[in-house]
This record gives sequence, C-alpha cells and structure tokens, in this order.
Amino acid sequence: MYRFKAIDHIQLAAPKGCEDSARKFFIDILGFEEMEKPEELKKRGGVWFRNGSTQIHIGVEEPFAPAKKAHPAFEVENIVALKKHLSVNGVEVIEDNNLPGANRFYTADPFGNRIEILEWI
Repeated sequence: MYRFKAIDHIQLAAPKGCEDSARKFFIDILGFEEMEKPEELKKRGGVWFRNGSTQIHIGVEEPFAPAKKAHPAFEVENIVALKKHLSVNGVEVIEDNNLPGANRFYTADPFGNRIEILEWI
C-alpha cells in the first residue's frame, strides 16, 4: 500500500531571465524566502522559494506560455490584509465569490500564471 502525504512543491513556468522578477514578487511582495537550488539544477535557470512548508519552484520554459487555468491555490489567514497588501504593491486582485464557505480571489505572478488565494470561513 502507499499513500500521498503532502504536496512537496508546486512548479510554475516562466520565461528565460525570470529570476529577478520572480524574487521581487515572491520575496518582496509575498514574503517567501529563496531556497538554494541543487548545483546541477542551477544550470537550467529559474529559482526556488519557500514560506513555511510551502515551496514554489519557478522553472524556465521556452517557449513560454503562462498558465491561465491551471493554478496553485494557497490557503491563508487574514485574506483581507493580503488583498490590501497586493493592491498597495500594484498587483491586480480578481474577486471571486463562487466557492461556498470561502473568501477567495485570483492574482497572477509577474509572468501571467494564475494564482488562487483563499481563506475558509
């Protein structure tokens, strides 16, 4: 028998040269910290981040096309404060009230990948 224990990380694609824009968004705006990539994987470009047990890996993909439907969803505490923080930093917030029992919105990383943020009521 086997069982799934957790999601280890989520990988989002980005274009070549994405690292500085990814750092500004995930570190400066969302509060993640950068993780050291294994030496062999550094050659591929991209950058890895973590916040608690949540990991986001940004990988270079050429040609690049942002994920508009597929997306990670992050459960947060105090969604109102995060929404305000994103707006103050010029990050678009798209309201969505279609999930019963949750406050949620969508945003995008600097490369156009969709990100869902939710707080269960």
